[in-house]
Amino acid sequence: METREYAPGRSVDLYGDPGLPTVLLWHGMQTDSRAAVRTLAGKIAEHGYLVVAPDWNSHAADGGRDDLLRSARFAGEQAGDQPLTVVGWSMGGLAAAGLTLDAQRHGIRLHRTVCLAGAFMAADPLSGARLAEAAPAGEPVPVLLLHGTGDDVVPAAASSDFAAVLRDRGWPVDYVALDADHGNIAGARYDAAADRYEAADDPATLAVATEVAARITASDPAGR
Repeated sequence: METREYAPGRSVDLYGDPGLPTVLLWHGMQTDSRAAVRTLAGKIAEHGYLVVAPDWNSHAADGGRDDLLRSARFAGEQAGDQPLTVVGWSMGGLAAAGLTLDAQRHGIRLHRTVCLAGAFMAADPLSGARLAEAAPAGEPVPVLLLHGTGDDVVPAAASSDFAAVLRDRGWPVDYVALDADHGNIAGARYDAAADRYEAADDPATLAVATEVAARITASDPAGR
């Protein structure tokens, strides 16, 4: 893993080798918590990807919009002439969907989008809009929505309902319910004492992260 800056004072961790197909991985609402997705990032990289995991600040005045877009452009630079796969967790999953629906306007080329426990009941940090009401721009890309049946933070209905919205718009979308909770679907666990999500390496979390990484990469083989 290598740590760099995607913008002045804004850190990003890179897993895997340059030149591989690139995955942009956004953490959730917790400010600057790229380390929380370290376990999942490593699992994805094992499939032959360069994983770009940036910090972003959802509590900034702009809701994190500038961080998200700058990190997406940085990831696009790493991808070169290949389109990105974007993966987001919780509020980051919402942002990933927002980027996907408006990728053409943002100048980001996407190959596939995966949302983990997406917080689709909230306003998109990129547009400020509710995505169920937003009109998509550009060509549809495949979307995979993964949600844990044991999630007690974001209800699984948020993802299943958003899947229905995308289908109504003619977008290719799959919704899969996993035996997971809000943290371990992204390879993390909640530390109540610190009031933070942290990367986890217990056997149960590793098993979930391994499955999630396999689903992220299953129909998107490296070397496409």
